[in-house]
Amino acid sequence: MLRYLPFLLVLAVWIYAFIDVLNTPEKEVRHLPKVVWVIIVLLFGEVLLGPIAWFATGKVRKAPAGGGGRGRTQWVAPDDNPEFLKSLKDDVPDEDDDDNDRKRDKGSDS
Repeated sequence: MLRYLPFLLVLAVWIYAFIDVLNTPEKEVRHLPKVVWVIIVLLFGEVLLGPIAWFATGKVRKAPAGGGGRGRTQWVAPDDNPEFLKSLKDDVPDEDDDDNDRKRDKGSDS
């Protein structure tokens, strides 16, 4: 069973690269047209040259989410976020409205 592992790993990388090429928008593909990248990944996928070339140079990669880039906003806990706290205050019904609803309910029972 262990002797099939390298073949399965190559197959998994090959399929992942192929699907990644197909799902990548045309404007994010670099150096070659998308159709050429599909052919390269399919033809050279068995020896991993196609998928490695695609992952290395074929697609515009975005910076990692936790990269700490400049100008990015930091996550704020809900209890420190004034907008969230204000939305909670707006959601709380007034006691006067509650009393009026009860009086209307009692009047409709008679």
